[in-house]
Amino acid sequence: MKAYKVTGTIHKPRLSTSFARELLADKSEHAVERVYAEIGSRHRVKRCHIKIISSEEISGDQITNPILKKIIAGE
Repeated sequence: MKAYKVTGTIHKPRLSTSFARELLADKSEHAVERVYAEIGSRHRVKRCHIKIISSEEISGDQITNPILKKIIAGE
């Protein structure tokens, strides 16, 4: 498993906000699909209102999420 950082924006009629999520996935496409699923279920946003700007693999020292950092370090 690799760590990915997915950034994007949410555009709804009365709301426009940006987001950045760090998560584990095998491929970049899997990370994007998981972001669509999580944001859609938590914030009731349809996929057509979510725009993914970038999905990039990050190294262990670039991770800011402490739980994800422990998983990658193997502790």
